[in-house]
Amino acid sequence: MKVRLIQIGKTTEAYLQEGIGVYEKRIKPFVGFETETIPVLRDNQHLRREQVKEKEGELILARLKPDDILVLLDERGKRFDSEGFARFLEKQFVHSSRSLCFVIGGAYGFSAEVYARAQHQVALSEMTFSHQLVRLIFMEQLYRALTILNNHPYHHA
Repeated sequence: MKVRLIQIGKTTEAYLQEGIGVYEKRIKPFVGFETETIPVLRDNQHLRREQVKEKEGELILARLKPDDILVLLDERGKRFDSEGFARFLEKQFVHSSRSLCFVIGGAYGFSAEVYARAQHQVALSEMTFSHQLVRLIFMEQLYRALTILNNHPYHHA
């Protein structure tokens, strides 16, 4: 099983880049992992929100393979505690050899086509975070879940 994180837009804050890098290094010994960044649409000020979501949706869907398991990080998604998220991952790992693909969308969320393609939606919190901060939070939670599954002491440290 391979885990991918697709995100709209670059992480610009140095402290977030550093934190994300730390967790990416920690994750890789547990699972094949990669990130892919889709550039923010240029000149999107003249587009309506729905048009932005549709265009970003096309770019997201173009990066997926037909057998990828798509998990949207979405405020309306299923809420887990860290151990529940670890069990969710374990279930995906056990029941599939396909790639598990998490997506952090753009400022306006996902298009209807992306929602239709997704097998799962996961919320990281009931609170709202910037999309750049969500990347760091997701990476930490992914690492935490992997350590739970591997009986690593990180979760209890």
